[in-house]
Amino acid sequence: MKRILVTGATGNIGLEVVHYLNVLNSDSEIIAAVRDIADAKLKFPDAVNLQFRQFDFENPDTFSAAFHLVDVLFLLRPPQISEVDRFFRPLLLAAKANGIRNVVFLSVQGAEKSKVIPHNKIENLIQQLEFNYIFVRPSYFMQNLTTTLLPEIVKQKSITLPSGKAKFNWIDVKNIGEVTAYLILNFGKYQNRSFEITGTENKNFAEVVDLMSEITGETISFQSINPIRFYFKKRKEGIASGFAAVMTILHFLPRFQKEPDISDNFQKLTGKKPTSIREFIAREKEKLTGIQQ
Repeated sequence: MKRILVTGATGNIGLEVVHYLNVLNSDSEIIAAVRDIADAKLKFPDAVNLQFRQFDFENPDTFSAAFHLVDVLFLLRPPQISEVDRFFRPLLLAAKANGIRNVVFLSVQGAEKSKVIPHNKIENLIQQLEFNYIFVRPSYFMQNLTTTLLPEIVKQKSITLPSGKAKFNWIDVKNIGEVTAYLILNFGKYQNRSFEITGTENKNFAEVVDLMSEITGETISFQSINPIRFYFKKRKEGIASGFAAVMTILHFLPRFQKEPDISDNFQKLTGKKPTSIREFIAREKEKLTGIQQ
């Protein structure tokens, strides 16, 4: 029986990975690595064959017990953690010391070309430590609209970013979770490869808010501002400096890059078409209009 440890199991991506691991295969032993086991169990009331282990990215004392007898580690980077040598090097060394050889890392599209983002350094570290790996490199999450950007959308009917007219490729986290689960379960077939996972549409934020306005019936606007101003705006809102910096880079750098590539990896691996941005906005309409707030 293959033992699969899922870090970030209660987050947007982790929840979907655990869900699809259960849907696609009930023979593997799925272990959710979480800070609070009692709280995490409430989020998985229907999960089959799911176990829990205490794990905290910021507490190395939790690493060894969490990594015991694990065959595949699904690893992601929590948004607030950007110091790779401080947090990920000891984590990966502990994983190796406990016999883990296979790592599926949730990276980002273009990580191999962008040395300023933490994902690039984590990918390099995984390779330097000679793990067998799969790098999943998704494009821009549609769910950013329903998480980090949601408070402004609901309260002010606007989105403010330093992205200008830059195009982003939009992918549904549900699609990422499904394809990641497939790759984990078929690790041997796809190991030591990287997979860009994208949707079929490149749109800038002005185009997306127009679509949101059409579907929700509310007028939602987009404003592009200076990246330094944006960074301090986020800090004033109480966002940690590391996360504010990552948000700034994520939305500013695309202004100087070519339009994102569109990959058919999701369809090749799952046999399905990815969610369209129109389908996503329609599905999340209540959340975007604040009805569920």
